[in-house]
Amino acid sequence: MQILINWVTIFMGLVMFAAVLLQVRGTGTQLFGQAQNSFRVRRGFERTLFRGTVVLAIVFTVVAVVAVRIEG
Repeated sequence: MQILINWVTIFMGLVMFAAVLLQVRGTGTQLFGQAQNSFRVRRGFERTLFRGTVVLAIVFTVVAVVAVRIEG
């Protein structure tokens, strides 16, 4: 059971990593993109991706806590 939870944790981490990378936008040379693009309204796929990333982060946290409890 612990091996399965470890694999699920790794998979969730990779999916969350990909979801965060898909949200990166801007062609500026600065670290966080251009300043004028820092505040905008999310619409369509961008909003769905943002909300999905939040859900993934919550599920990842729950799976990580369960993994620690089982291992402990």
